[in-house]
Amino acid sequence: MEILEPLSGDAFAPETTYLNTSGCGLLPRRAVDAIARLAAENAAGTREGAGGFDALAAARASFARLVGVGADRVALGSSVSVHVALIAHSLPAGAEVLAPEGEFSSVVQPFAVRGDLKMRYVPLESLAEEVRPGTALVAFSSVQSVDGRVADLAAVRAAAAAHGARTLLDASQSAGWLPLDAGAYDYTVTAGFKFLTCPRGTSFLTVTEEAQEGLAALHSGWFAAEDLSDNYGPVRALAGTARRYDEPASFLSYHAAAESLAGLEAVGVDAVHAHDLALAGRLRAGLAELGHGVVAPDSAIVAVPGLGGKQPELLRAGVYASERGGNLRFAVHLYNSSRDVDRALEVLAG
Repeated sequence: MEILEPLSGDAFAPETTYLNTSGCGLLPRRAVDAIARLAAENAAGTREGAGGFDALAAARASFARLVGVGADRVALGSSVSVHVALIAHSLPAGAEVLAPEGEFSSVVQPFAVRGDLKMRYVPLESLAEEVRPGTALVAFSSVQSVDGRVADLAAVRAAAAAHGARTLLDASQSAGWLPLDAGAYDYTVTAGFKFLTCPRGTSFLTVTEEAQEGLAALHSGWFAAEDLSDNYGPVRALAGTARRYDEPASFLSYHAAAESLAGLEAVGVDAVHAHDLALAGRLRAGLAELGHGVVAPDSAIVAVPGLGGKQPELLRAGVYASERGGNLRFAVHLYNSSRDVDRALEVLAG
């Protein structure tokens, strides 16, 4: 079989067979260097303030280009659940939220904890057909964390539009390898520390202009002001863009994120998509030869039911994968090669 080299050249420096991007992506060298530079400046007192707003702007703009929206539609944060909580707060009591069964907790818990919303969970495969006139919001992941299943995105969007429901898409397990038009959803939320190869503590919220009208800037501080020098007392005016939903940023994380996202842009999501699916296909074929079936046929996440107990054995051999819901879960990305896939198969074969 053809050897597939990493798309990233020497931009990354893995010392293991790392097939666990769905758990945490690797940081590129340029991101690590950015953290080291800023930390050194903070230690030496050679910088005014803890970090640069130019890095925040660069990260916002890069992410916007990667997902096909304007930078004015992107808010920066620290975690998906904080973004989702904003949306959960905006719903009236009694509103119905439709979500897949077994959806990742960060997507559904902020709604469930309210106690006065109607939560309805259905199989992922029937999500579109379960949207009904009383559905206020469909909250779902483009790619399921537990097993890599890819949602029928077009069908869910069409069903939501037909019934007047808003859509909330979690792209944490897809942004960076699966092409995304974030503007096709009322809201998207994305953790930066997986396929976007950013540090933990970076996350992105996109909001359409129409959806912004009903979304309160519940945790707004001075970062959310139209004028960033307006930072004593209540701010005179919130930013007119999605920046009004910004959390105060971790500068160390976002200085690195600006570099990570620029590197991903340089490679291109379409190229990463083709590379990752080719590697995942090689892995599925090898698993089939070993007698193991997988859950999703069209994903960069390859989950093997009932094989989760093999994760410690792989780890001892220097192969990083994860166990989720009894599945042995692999995730390939731009820094992986066919040699990584073949090494994992070799260990599984004993």
